[in-house]
Amino acid sequence: MSVREIVTLGDPREPVLHQKAKKIRRVDSYSRQLVEDLIDTLHSAHGAGLAAPQIGVPLRAIVTLVEEKLNVVLNPEIVKASDEESEAEEGCLSIPGWWGPVTRKERVTVRGLSRTGKPIKFKAEGWEARVFQHEIDHLDGILFIDRMDDRSKLHRAETQEEEQELEQEEVLA
Repeated sequence: MSVREIVTLGDPREPVLHQKAKKIRRVDSYSRQLVEDLIDTLHSAHGAGLAAPQIGVPLRAIVTLVEEKLNVVLNPEIVKASDEESEAEEGCLSIPGWWGPVTRKERVTVRGLSRTGKPIKFKAEGWEARVFQHEIDHLDGILFIDRMDDRSKLHRAETQEEEQELEQEEVLA
């Protein structure tokens, strides 16, 4: 278990953020270690979610942490989404300090594998649904800025205090 460095825009490893991650073919000691490293890194960064490409690993694995509820999903996919959408500010650990409005589905059903390889399914709504969508986007090489309708609304936190306020509201990875 260890905290890994998060890949950010401008990092030499940045291309991993823009490519589609590969499916995990079998749950083994490598994938279990990857999950532990994702969890440790997420806790260290104080985020709401983290995807394997964000630590330089092009595999389909995510962890989410919403209201102290930790979810681990290997090979996640959204199998159902509501028609209702909402817009909210998103940030990303791979684009530190930048924020912007993104429209997402209000409710989603996600299925995949648990960290032990068993099939799992989650129904999520509101902020948790947004976090799942954000992290699954990472697995497809999509960043929140790619989802923005108007990039002119992308803004940088002006002060350390503003950055902390935005992070306390809800930080995505």
